[in-house]
Amino acid sequence: MKKLLVLPLLIAGLGTAIQAHHSFAAEYDSSKPVTVSGTVTKVEWQNPHIWYYVDVKEQDGTVVNWAFSGGAPGQLMRRGVQRSSIQPGMVITVQGFLAKDGSHSGNGNKVTFPDGRAVFTAGDEGDKKKE
Repeated sequence: MKKLLVLPLLIAGLGTAIQAHHSFAAEYDSSKPVTVSGTVTKVEWQNPHIWYYVDVKEQDGTVVNWAFSGGAPGQLMRRGVQRSSIQPGMVITVQGFLAKDGSHSGNGNKVTFPDGRAVFTAGDEGDKKKE
């Protein structure tokens, strides 16, 4: 009897997890690459994707906070990207793809530091997008 009760609970939990995760193509536009440079303000290192936020100074002098989604923490750690790789206060350049909703957000594929080091924060190394 206990086994019969556990199965519906597992299925319900799986459905919630699947709904929470969206494909690249559902949220981002692969025909709209973006490159911005600025200062990291916040990093959220959690599943299903990390998020990092960057203050970018616009041409008119205003500062806009951009949000970038990256890969899953486990995926990034296997690639050598650690929680400490991107920290608030760091100056970075982010290459990725714009969100379809027109907001100041995107899928951050590659982060480059002032010394030229780079880490891939989404997709596989060298991929321009992940579908």
